[in-house]
Amino acid sequence: MTRSFAFLVNPAADGGAGPRAVVPVARLLRDAGADVDVTYSPGPEAGRALVTEAAGRGAVVVACGGDGMVASLAGAVVEAGGVLGIVPTGRGNDFARMLGIGGGPAGVAATLLGAEPRAVDVIEVDGRVVVGSVYAGVDSLASAFVDRAHRLPRPVQYPYAAVRAVVAFRPLAYEVVVDGVPHRFEAETVVVANSGYYGSGMRIAPGAAVDDGVLDVVVIGAMARRRLIRNLPRLYDGTHARLPEVTVLRGREIRVAAAASVPAYGDGERLGEVPVVARVRPGALRLLA
Repeated sequence: MTRSFAFLVNPAADGGAGPRAVVPVARLLRDAGADVDVTYSPGPEAGRALVTEAAGRGAVVVACGGDGMVASLAGAVVEAGGVLGIVPTGRGNDFARMLGIGGGPAGVAATLLGAEPRAVDVIEVDGRVVVGSVYAGVDSLASAFVDRAHRLPRPVQYPYAAVRAVVAFRPLAYEVVVDGVPHRFEAETVVVANSGYYGSGMRIAPGAAVDDGVLDVVVIGAMARRRLIRNLPRLYDGTHARLPEVTVLRGREIRVAAAASVPAYGDGERLGEVPVVARVRPGALRLLA
């Protein structure tokens, strides 16, 4: 049976360049005989209505954007009992990277046409769905800097934000409660990860899997500024997890609190101030990957 697709496009993805990347994918799908509707995302409320309608008629809902766009539609897809597809056109695309979705327009189109729906976990924070990770600390400050770095070339936005955040941030006292067991740290950041990647290719949680029913908690403990900057490259291959300052825990419900006000981010989007409680929803999302 030929698949039907409902594309929801984030017009702001990749500084406005992302929507152009959708055109060749849609063309390849139509050339293969698929029915493709393309809509620019009209906002969260209207977006949920479009997801409900598309899922009700059996169409695959396709998130065209970055991680924030994927997460914004994933919750509605879960509620509607639908299937999600991804055309990664954002700056980070870390969830797509974790799932192996890529390879240019031809690779993305082949996934949408040929892959079978796969059940993956999501994180729920105060009723909101996050697909990749929730974090609070130096990396949440970096996310704020990334949001203001649009004038910089794309490849340097995340490294610039990371170094600037490291210089500006000071470690905090955190309490991390994992399945009811409290742990206390003086740390740079706490990351609650469903997916292994964040920050445009940083492998923050090298042991994470999107279908294991648990969350990986990565705590990067306090360290000297020079040592922290010197070890930033290790985030890209996951070898930072071997550092003595890094602790990895696993659980299903994680509460993160801090001794001072610090924002929590999820998939690059601000969630609010800590404390936050993140819960895994095993196999809640069906997607093509």
